[in-house]
Amino acid sequence: MNYAHPEYLISADELAADLGGRRILDATVIFAPTPDGGFSVESGLARFNEGHIPGAQFLDLINDASDPSSDLGFTLPTVAQLQALFRRLGISNDTEVVVYSRDLIALATRAWWLLHYCGHEHVRVLDGGLEAWQAGGHLLSQDSASYPPGDFTANPNPSLFAGRNEVLAAIGDAKVRTVFSLSPNDYAGEGDFSMGRKGHIPGSVNLFFADLLEDGCFKKAAALREALGAKGLLSVPKVINYCAVGVTATVDAFACLLCGQENVALYDGSLAEWARDDSLPMETGPSGPQR
Repeated sequence: MNYAHPEYLISADELAADLGGRRILDATVIFAPTPDGGFSVESGLARFNEGHIPGAQFLDLINDASDPSSDLGFTLPTVAQLQALFRRLGISNDTEVVVYSRDLIALATRAWWLLHYCGHEHVRVLDGGLEAWQAGGHLLSQDSASYPPGDFTANPNPSLFAGRNEVLAAIGDAKVRTVFSLSPNDYAGEGDFSMGRKGHIPGSVNLFFADLLEDGCFKKAAALREALGAKGLLSVPKVINYCAVGVTATVDAFACLLCGQENVALYDGSLAEWARDDSLPMETGPSGPQR
């Protein structure tokens, strides 16, 4: 059994065999836990400069691909901002784009989600990220790459993002499955992690993003479909994914699209927005039987 959309992924060996003509984007961000149970974020540019895939450019998810007016991390910026960014990176509508990250594939799927939202039809995630590239014996470069500006014209698909009101309306709606992508501990509200209030959005199910991966790569199609199907994500009419700040949720969302669930949205504000509003419901405890 194959993925419904195998064109969304590329292996390290396939990329290494043909680097020319593509725009390769490194979307690395450094996350570090903080004493209050949250986390800090730092640009991955220094890591990029230490070594990257030859010909790659750095995609700054923190500063260039987020809304500068928002106090929430990784918030979706305007279409105009994203279009200008992708043009600066030498991207046109027919350009083949590969996105990758190191340590956390969710950063690559976040970057992919932004391009996909803008209507780019030729963007792929490097399966396994920089670790897979190095494990395959492929060399890194410290050379800077630059390209002529592209002329990408965005054609956004707003249905790929869900707002707070849509998530609130989905509570108790059997036609919508809301999915929390962090660990079972985080879902249950146990341990140190907190975005202000612990736990999860009522009615949401838990599918830890790491359970969709094997050795840093997406699981094979049959195993991935089994994991998603066990939570009802391939049979329900619509899926909304969330996490802490809209990053790891893109792994679950990407996996859904990869396996043919076409009606998938990302709750961009995620718990960073939800948990700080005391008027919005939260619950704790482990995941029960799926409805």
